[in-house]
Amino acid sequence: VTDKFTESMYVLANEPSVALYRLQEHVRRSLPELAQHKSDMQSWEEQSQGAIYTVEYACSAIKNMTDSSVYFKSIDSLLKHAIAMKDQLNAAQG
Repeated sequence: VTDKFTESMYVLANEPSVALYRLQEHVRRSLPELAQHKSDMQSWEEQSQGAIYTVEYACSAIKNMTDSSVYFKSIDSLLKHAIAMKDQLNAAQG
């Protein structure tokens, strides 16, 4: 009888529902912390995406500035030409 009683107690103690209860306890204890970590990670991801966008925008602006050096050189030569023409007009009038 004691053997059967011990075996019955062992089966009841190791029943799958007890294991599920332990899992439920663990999830209930750890879920709020995991949810907070998820929220923090999403916030950091948003901040990182904003920073990446800012850096890419700045790089694009710098690239456009270096590409526009041809236009600045053209403007510089046109201004020099205009100044030379103005000097010629002043010399002709004087």
